[in-house]
Amino acid sequence: MPRFSVIVPVFRVQGFLRECLDSVLDQSYTDIEVIAVDDCSPDGCGAILDEYAAREPRLRVLHLPRNVGLGRARNAGMPYATGDYLLFLDSDDTLTPGALRAMADRLNETADPDVLVFDYARTYWWGGTRRNVLAQVLAEGGDGCFTAAEHPEILDLLMVAWNKVHRRAFVEREGFTFPPGYYEDTPWTFPVLLSAERIATLDRICLNYRQRRQGNILSTTSRKHFDIHDQYERVFAFVDSRPRLSSWRPFLHRKMGEHCLDILAKPDRLPASDKGEFFRRTAALFRKHKGGGPVPRELRVLQGGYVAYLARSRSGRLGAELGRRGLQVRKVAATRVKSGWSAAHEHRPLDPDLAVYSAFSHRGVLGDPGAIYHAARELAPHVRGVWVVREDQAPLLPPGVEYVLPDSLGYRRVTARATYLINNVNWPDTLVKRAGSVHVHTHQGTPLKYMGADLRDKPGARHGFDVPQMLRRADRWDYSLVANRHSELVWDRAYPCHFTSLRTGSPRNDVLVRARPEDGAAVRARLGIPAGHRVVLYAPTRRDYVRGGLVDRIDLARFADDLGEGHTLLVRLHPSLTDGPSRGMGLSELHRRGVVLDATVEPHVEDLMLASDVLVTDYSALMFDYANLDRPIVIHADDWGAYAASRGAYFDITADAPGHVAHSYRELAWLFASGSWRDEESARLRAGFRARFCAFDDGRAAERVVRTLMLGERVEHPVPVAVVPAQAGHDVLTSSRAPS
Repeated sequence: MPRFSVIVPVFRVQGFLRECLDSVLDQSYTDIEVIAVDDCSPDGCGAILDEYAAREPRLRVLHLPRNVGLGRARNAGMPYATGDYLLFLDSDDTLTPGALRAMADRLNETADPDVLVFDYARTYWWGGTRRNVLAQVLAEGGDGCFTAAEHPEILDLLMVAWNKVHRRAFVEREGFTFPPGYYEDTPWTFPVLLSAERIATLDRICLNYRQRRQGNILSTTSRKHFDIHDQYERVFAFVDSRPRLSSWRPFLHRKMGEHCLDILAKPDRLPASDKGEFFRRTAALFRKHKGGGPVPRELRVLQGGYVAYLARSRSGRLGAELGRRGLQVRKVAATRVKSGWSAAHEHRPLDPDLAVYSAFSHRGVLGDPGAIYHAARELAPHVRGVWVVREDQAPLLPPGVEYVLPDSLGYRRVTARATYLINNVNWPDTLVKRAGSVHVHTHQGTPLKYMGADLRDKPGARHGFDVPQMLRRADRWDYSLVANRHSELVWDRAYPCHFTSLRTGSPRNDVLVRARPEDGAAVRARLGIPAGHRVVLYAPTRRDYVRGGLVDRIDLARFADDLGEGHTLLVRLHPSLTDGPSRGMGLSELHRRGVVLDATVEPHVEDLMLASDVLVTDYSALMFDYANLDRPIVIHADDWGAYAASRGAYFDITADAPGHVAHSYRELAWLFASGSWRDEESARLRAGFRARFCAFDDGRAAERVVRTLMLGERVEHPVPVAVVPAQAGHDVLTSSRAPS
C-alpha cells in the first residue's frame, strides 16, 4: 500500500501535462501511485497519459467515455486509490521539488492526521511568483494537531482540495465526494475541515498554482459562476445533517456572503448583463440562511437592492480615487518643503566631524560601512557617526548607535552637513553632492557578474534598472575601495566616473583575516550548532534568468542526509530572496524540523563564515571574502552557461575556481562522500585564488580608511594607491590605464 495516491483529473492541458506529471514522478519520495483521469479531453492529453503509463508502472490511466467535469473526474479516480492519503493535483499545476518528502515527514511527525494543509505559490504566465498571502495561518497551526474550532483561521485559507492531503480512511468513513459544478471545492473543503478531528499544517510551499493567461476556469466570464449558490446550499445541507456542527452556521453565512460579493466585484467573472440577477440570488440566499445576531457591516449591502449596491460600489471607488489624489498633493507639497529646506542648508558649512553611514539600502550597521564605523569610533572618536536606517530595522541596532530614518527631517539635516558619506549602495538622487564632502563607496564585494555600465548589453539583468541614473549617482563618489587588482579594473570599466580608487582591502574582511578559532566557536554556540559538528555553509546567489531570482539547484533535505551524522548544513540565501516565496520552498520547514539551519536573516554574514568549515556556493561573491579564511570552497556550477549568458561574467569561475567544481548534484555529493573537497588539489586551487583576489586584505582595511580619509595620515597600503583619472568621456567598455 503506497503512502500517497495522487489523483490527477485531465482536460485540455496538453501544453502543461508533461510538466505536471514530471513534477510528481521525479520526486525524491517514491512511495506513491498516480491515478490520471482523462476526462474525455479533446486534445492530445490521452496520448500523453498512455505514453507515460507505458514506461511508468506507478501511473494508472482512466479514460472516461464522456466529459464529467473536474469534481466527478476526481470521484472517478478515488475508487482505484490504495494509498494512505489522497492528494488531488490539478493537471496544469506542479509539485515543488521535495514536496512529497516534506508531506510524508510531517504526517509521520503528527501521527497521521485526518487532513494535512500545506502552502502554495501562484506562478503567473508572465513569470512572476507570489506566495499565499495567508501563509502565517499555517505557521500558527503549531507543531501538533487541532480542530477547526481550535484554530478557525484555517478556514480563511483558499477553499480548495489541492492544498491538502486527506487520509483515505477518513474520506471513506465520512462518504465525501465532489459534486458537479464550477465551485466543486467549496462543498468538499468546508465539510472536510469541519469534520476532521485532527488537522495538521505544513508551512512549506509544496505546489505551484499556475495562473494561466487564458483557460483558467474561475477567470472565465460566464454565467457558470452562478453555480456558487448551489454549492453553498450543499454546505448548509451538510451542516444541517450533522447537529454537532450547527454552531458553524453564522460563520458559513458570513463566508457565503463574502465569497459571492467577491465574485460579483471581479471584473472578469460575470457578464455585465447578469450581475443584477447574481446579486438578487445572493441576497435571497443570504436571507434564507440568516440566523440570529447582527449582520457584519460589509455585508449589509445584501439587505438592500442592486441599485443601492451599485451606488455604494461607485462611492467606494470615488473615495479611493480622491484619497489617492489627496496623497499625491500632499507628497508634492512635502517635496517642495524638503527641497526648500535642503537648499537653505546647502549654504551652511559642512561639519568636519560628522560622518553619515548606510549599508544594504539602510538595513543596519553592516558590511564595509559597519567595519569603518567601528574603526572610526576607536581611532577617531571626535567624528560623530550617524546611520541611516529603515524604521523596521531601528529596534535591532546595537545600543548607543545614533540613527535617522530615511527622508526624515533628521536625515536631511545630517546629510546636508556631513563631511563623510559612506555607503555600499548609491545614495538617492535627492542627496546633493556638496563641495568639500567626501563620498566613499565601498561596494559589496569582488565582482564576478557584470555590474554598472557593463549591464547595458544584458537587458534581462538590468530589467527595471536605470543604468544612466546609476552612473549619475556614481559621479558623486570621491573614493572607491578595492580588495584586489581585478576589482579595481572592473570598477574602472563598469563605473566611468570621477573617483580615486583606494587599494585598502575590504574593511568587512578584517574580521576574517584576523580570525581566531574561538571566534567561530562563539558563533556556533549562539546558533545552537552541536559541538564537534562539521559545518557546511551553503550560500547560493540569485538568478537573473528567472523572475524572482530563486532557482532550487539542490534538494537541501537530500544534501543534509548525504552529508550524514556529525554535519550541520547552514543555509544562507541571497539577501534579495529573504522575503517572498523563496524561504517557503521548504527552507523554513526544514529549519523547523532541524534538518538544516536557515541563517538567511542572520545580519552578519561574517559570523556564518567564521562558524563554518567549508563553503558551498555557485556564483556568490561570498567566495572572494571566504577565501581569506583559507578554508575549502566547493563550486556547484550546474547552470553556469545559463547564468553567464543572462547576467554576464568577468571570468569563467569554473576554469579559475577556488576549489573543486561540481557540474551536477551527483558530483557534489561525491566530493563530500570521498573527502575530495579538502584534498591537496583543493588547497592548491584555493591558494591561487587567494593570491589573486585577497591581495589587499591584510586585516587593517577599516583602520586604513579611517586614518587616510578622516585623520589625514599617510598610511602604508598593501600596494601603492591607484588614482583613477576623470573618465566621463571614456567608452564604457574601455578600461582606463590606472597607474600601478
